[in-house]
Amino acid sequence: MTEEKIGVVHHYFSKVGVAAIKILHSTLSVGDSIHIVGAHTDFIQQVETMQINRNPVQMVKAGDDVGIKTKEIVREHDIVYKIVD
Repeated sequence: MTEEKIGVVHHYFSKVGVAAIKILHSTLSVGDSIHIVGAHTDFIQQVETMQINRNPVQMVKAGDDVGIKTKEIVREHDIVYKIVD
């Protein structure tokens, strides 16, 4: 299992469980697996849905700000890795 750093969390909306993530490198698609790591965060999940400005998208690229529903709480500055097989 190889991981590729693709982004960083810049906000977490706790009421809806959504992380606002700035994509810095590469691309991310619905169905990809991500690993979110921080001082108090460390979990892997599959991306089920993504939104940009409340509109669903299937893929994002470097430079995009995307909302992703997470299964656990994340924090600002947590690093997002894409799992590449």
